[in-house]
Amino acid sequence: MTKDGADLNKRRFLTNTTAVIGAVGAGFVAVPFLASWAPSERAKTAGAPVEVDISKLQEGQKLTVEWRGKPVWIIKRTEQNLKDLPTLNDKLRDPDSENDQQPEYARNTTRSRKPQIAVMVGICTHLGCSPTYRPDIAPADLGADWKGGFFCPCHGSKFDLAGRVYQGVPAPLNLVVPPYFFKSERTVLIGEDGGAA
Repeated sequence: MTKDGADLNKRRFLTNTTAVIGAVGAGFVAVPFLASWAPSERAKTAGAPVEVDISKLQEGQKLTVEWRGKPVWIIKRTEQNLKDLPTLNDKLRDPDSENDQQPEYARNTTRSRKPQIAVMVGICTHLGCSPTYRPDIAPADLGADWKGGFFCPCHGSKFDLAGRVYQGVPAPLNLVVPPYFFKSERTVLIGEDGGAA
């Protein structure tokens, strides 16, 4: 006890007890607050890689899957499609994919790891519409030199079957190639590049 009658031991006990209870209370408030900053399970799933079975994909077919809320197209091109791609270079804005942010393995004429299989995000690089798959050759509405590709009905942008943009259309860039790799001959994983080109 002190001169004024206060019990110092009791005062220290009460002070320490109050501090501990305050710290525990702060923890109960901080943990949910900090946890709210973490992405939700739905958000984690939305950005997760997508595994796709391509074993039943036939030549000329397009398969659409969703990755990060965007349509991703997987197209199995024909031998004729592959022969036609280099003949379009003089009509394209960026035939070698030099001016956009594509993975290194997409900097070739086919813009793919395997020439026959194309993987690209199905969103026009102009204003975000989804182009229509037009594999038909020389349709009346697209002209005699059309060798198959994608036509954006919103503003008329055209892309070849490698997703390369034509000159003189509103879209400024080729269609985006997402990170992907082949886990096997039958399976492609979209959202990861497999660590190597």
